[in-house]
Amino acid sequence: MDKYVIKKQEIDEMEGLPKTHFLNDNAKRINKSLGDLTGLKGLGFHIIEIQPGFESTEYHAHHYEDECAYVLEGTGQVMVGEDAHDIGPGDFIGYRAGGLAHTMINTGQDVLKCIVVGQRLAHDVGDYPKLGKRIYRNQGMAWDLVDHEDINHPNAGKK
Repeated sequence: MDKYVIKKQEIDEMEGLPKTHFLNDNAKRINKSLGDLTGLKGLGFHIIEIQPGFESTEYHAHHYEDECAYVLEGTGQVMVGEDAHDIGPGDFIGYRAGGLAHTMINTGQDVLKCIVVGQRLAHDVGDYPKLGKRIYRNQGMAWDLVDHEDINHPNAGKK
């Protein structure tokens, strides 16, 4: 990968990749994955666009990876745990590893445009609490999605 610089005009002219979350048909966004274009491996750096009424992703939490978002345009709401927070241009949202579950929804009339940055560790575990599911991701392997009720905790209750 020889690309180190992506000029604003090139970014503006990018079509972006439409994405729908595999567990939430209302989580639709357009991704411009700038980090991928420059060969970044340890973090993802994306400009995302969410149309009014849609979410960024399924409500989730990461056990090992940090994520954050910076609002460029539009208005919306982030759910962090049970709390809803209105967001708009210039607002920053930090989702720490092991923190509360979260999602973002465009509650405005215009496109919600954000920068989203997240770690890309070799291993991560995530929970989808509203769906009662956990995902395990290991680099180079298929993801494993399991129901919370099927997780066996062999050390539970032992001292």
